[in-house]
Amino acid sequence: MTVKTIKRPSLAWVCAKPWRFLAFGMGSGVIYPGPGTWGTVWGWLVWLAALQFLPLSLAPLFLLVSFVLGVWLCQKTGDELGVSDHSGMNWDEAVAIWLVLWAMPFNTWWMQVLAFVLFRFFDVLKPTPIRWFDQRVGGGFGVMLDDIIAALYSLVVMYGVAYFL
Repeated sequence: MTVKTIKRPSLAWVCAKPWRFLAFGMGSGVIYPGPGTWGTVWGWLVWLAALQFLPLSLAPLFLLVSFVLGVWLCQKTGDELGVSDHSGMNWDEAVAIWLVLWAMPFNTWWMQVLAFVLFRFFDVLKPTPIRWFDQRVGGGFGVMLDDIIAALYSLVVMYGVAYFL
Protein backbone atom coordinates (compact mmCIF):
# COMPACT_ATOMS: atom_id res chain seq x y z
CA MET A 1 0.00 0.00 0.00
CA THR A 2 1.38 3.39 -0.99
CA VAL A 3 0.87 6.32 1.34
CA LYS A 4 0.34 9.70 -0.28
CA THR A 5 2.75 12.28 1.12
CA ILE A 6 1.02 15.08 3.00
CA LYS A 7 3.32 18.09 2.85
CA ARG A 8 1.28 20.55 4.87
CA PRO A 9 -1.49 18.93 6.92
CA SER A 10 -4.44 21.02 8.01
CA LEU A 11 -5.33 21.65 11.63
CA ALA A 12 -8.45 19.53 11.05
CA TRP A 13 -6.28 16.60 9.88
CA VAL A 14 -3.99 16.99 12.89
CA CYS A 15 -6.89 17.18 15.36
CA ALA A 16 -8.71 14.17 13.85
CA LYS A 17 -6.55 11.64 15.76
CA PRO A 18 -5.10 12.01 19.30
CA TRP A 19 -1.64 10.76 18.29
CA ARG A 20 -1.43 13.38 15.52
CA PHE A 21 -2.60 16.09 17.91
CA LEU A 22 0.17 15.20 20.36
CA ALA A 23 2.84 14.63 17.70
CA PHE A 24 2.03 18.10 16.35
CA GLY A 25 2.38 19.70 19.79
CA MET A 26 -1.37 20.16 20.31
CA GLY A 27 -1.56 21.89 16.96
CA SER A 28 1.51 24.13 17.30
CA GLY A 29 3.16 22.17 14.49
CA VAL A 30 0.80 23.65 11.91
CA ILE A 31 2.05 27.19 12.62
CA TYR A 32 4.40 28.39 9.86
CA PRO A 33 7.08 29.47 9.56
CA GLY A 34 9.10 27.61 12.16
CA PRO A 35 6.90 24.78 13.43
CA GLY A 36 9.86 23.38 15.39
CA THR A 37 10.33 26.71 17.14
CA TRP A 38 6.61 26.88 17.92
CA GLY A 39 6.80 23.34 19.27
CA THR A 40 9.68 24.36 21.51
CA VAL A 41 7.65 27.32 22.78
CA TRP A 42 4.73 24.96 23.40
CA GLY A 43 7.06 22.55 25.22
CA TRP A 44 8.43 25.35 27.39
CA LEU A 45 4.92 26.45 28.37
CA VAL A 46 3.89 22.86 29.11
CA TRP A 47 6.99 22.46 31.29
CA LEU A 48 6.17 25.62 33.26
CA ALA A 49 2.61 24.36 33.78
CA ALA A 50 3.81 20.85 34.70
CA LEU A 51 6.06 22.27 37.41
CA GLN A 52 2.90 23.27 39.28
CA PHE A 53 1.88 19.60 39.57
CA LEU A 54 4.92 17.41 38.91
CA PRO A 55 7.47 16.94 41.69
CA LEU A 56 10.97 17.31 40.22
CA SER A 57 11.80 13.86 41.61
CA LEU A 58 9.38 12.41 39.03
CA ALA A 59 10.88 14.38 36.13
CA PRO A 60 13.21 11.56 34.96
CA LEU A 61 10.27 9.16 34.74
CA PHE A 62 8.18 11.84 33.00
CA LEU A 63 10.98 12.40 30.48
CA LEU A 64 11.48 8.69 29.83
CA VAL A 65 7.76 8.07 29.31
CA SER A 66 7.52 11.17 27.09
CA PHE A 67 10.45 9.94 24.98
CA VAL A 68 9.01 6.45 24.53
CA LEU A 69 5.57 7.89 23.79
CA GLY A 70 7.20 10.27 21.30
CA VAL A 71 8.83 7.39 19.43
CA TRP A 72 5.40 5.85 18.91
CA LEU A 73 3.61 9.17 18.17
CA CYS A 74 6.18 10.26 15.60
CA GLN A 75 6.38 6.83 13.96
CA LYS A 76 2.60 6.51 13.61
CA THR A 77 2.06 10.11 12.47
CA GLY A 78 5.05 10.02 10.12
CA ASP A 79 3.71 6.84 8.54
CA GLU A 80 0.33 8.51 7.99
CA LEU A 81 1.99 11.60 6.52
CA GLY A 82 4.31 9.59 4.30
CA VAL A 83 7.17 11.67 5.75
CA SER A 84 9.38 10.13 8.43
CA ASP A 85 10.43 13.39 10.10
CA HIS A 86 7.82 15.96 9.09
CA SER A 87 8.70 19.48 10.26
CA GLY A 88 5.27 19.90 11.86
CA MET A 89 5.78 16.96 14.21
CA ASN A 90 7.29 18.74 17.17
CA TRP A 91 6.74 16.41 20.13
CA ASP A 92 10.48 15.74 19.80
CA GLU A 93 11.29 19.42 20.36
CA ALA A 94 9.03 19.50 23.41
CA VAL A 95 10.65 16.47 25.06
CA ALA A 96 14.12 17.83 24.30
CA ILE A 97 13.39 21.26 25.81
CA TRP A 98 11.88 19.52 28.86
CA LEU A 99 15.18 17.68 29.28
CA VAL A 100 17.17 20.91 29.03
CA LEU A 101 14.89 22.81 31.40
CA TRP A 102 15.03 19.98 33.93
CA ALA A 103 18.80 19.41 33.81
CA MET A 104 20.07 22.99 33.38
CA PRO A 105 22.54 24.18 36.02
CA PHE A 106 20.20 26.62 37.73
CA ASN A 107 16.67 27.77 37.08
CA THR A 108 16.43 31.47 36.34
CA TRP A 109 14.46 33.26 33.66
CA TRP A 110 17.56 34.17 31.68
CA MET A 111 18.85 30.58 31.91
CA GLN A 112 15.53 29.34 30.50
CA VAL A 113 15.85 31.80 27.61
CA LEU A 114 19.43 30.60 27.04
CA ALA A 115 18.15 26.99 27.09
CA PHE A 116 15.58 27.85 24.43
CA VAL A 117 18.05 29.70 22.19
CA LEU A 118 20.79 27.08 22.47
CA PHE A 119 18.44 24.19 21.86
CA ARG A 120 16.95 25.80 18.75
CA PHE A 121 20.46 26.68 17.53
CA PHE A 122 21.71 23.09 17.82
CA ASP A 123 18.45 21.59 16.55
CA VAL A 124 18.51 23.72 13.39
CA LEU A 125 22.29 23.66 12.77
CA LYS A 126 22.66 19.93 13.55
CA PRO A 127 26.43 19.81 14.13
CA THR A 128 28.17 16.43 14.16
CA PRO A 129 27.06 13.89 15.37
CA ILE A 130 23.47 15.22 15.38
CA ARG A 131 23.36 15.37 11.57
CA TRP A 132 24.86 11.87 11.33
CA PHE A 133 22.11 10.41 13.54
CA ASP A 134 19.44 12.50 11.82
CA GLN A 135 20.43 11.06 8.43
CA ARG A 136 20.98 7.43 9.48
CA VAL A 137 18.51 6.59 12.25
CA GLY A 138 15.00 6.44 10.91
CA GLY A 139 11.50 6.12 12.22
CA GLY A 140 10.11 7.54 15.41
CA PHE A 141 13.29 6.72 17.33
CA GLY A 142 15.38 8.74 14.87
CA VAL A 143 12.95 11.67 15.07
CA MET A 144 13.34 11.74 18.85
CA LEU A 145 17.06 10.96 19.04
CA ASP A 146 18.51 13.91 17.13
CA ASP A 147 16.61 16.36 19.34
CA ILE A 148 17.84 14.67 22.52
CA ILE A 149 21.41 15.00 21.25
CA ALA A 150 20.77 18.70 20.49
CA ALA A 151 19.47 19.03 24.07
CA LEU A 152 22.70 17.46 25.40
CA TYR A 153 24.78 19.93 23.35
CA SER A 154 22.73 22.75 24.86
CA LEU A 155 23.35 21.46 28.37
CA VAL A 156 27.11 21.22 27.79
CA VAL A 157 27.19 24.88 26.75
CA MET A 158 24.93 25.92 29.64
CA TYR A 159 27.13 24.16 32.20
CA GLY A 160 30.14 25.87 30.64
CA VAL A 161 28.43 29.26 30.98
CA ALA A 162 27.44 28.46 34.59
CA TYR A 163 30.99 27.42 35.41
CA PHE A 164 32.42 30.72 34.26
CA LEU A 165 29.78 32.90 35.96
